[in-house]
Amino acid sequence: TTVHWHGLHMKGANDMDGVVGVTQNAISPGTTFTHKFQIEESQAGTFWYHS
Repeated sequence: TTVHWHGLHMKGANDMDGVVGVTQNAISPGTTFTHKFQIEESQAGTFWYHS
């Protein structure tokens, strides 16, 4: 599993975008992963995520 973000500019953090096998490795059951990225103050809009 991973978490995939919609509407967020992931500048410099593409590996946090959660597309398994493309930008991020899968998060195995029973393990943890901490997403770390910054969003520019100027970014506005509608955002959502899913796994």
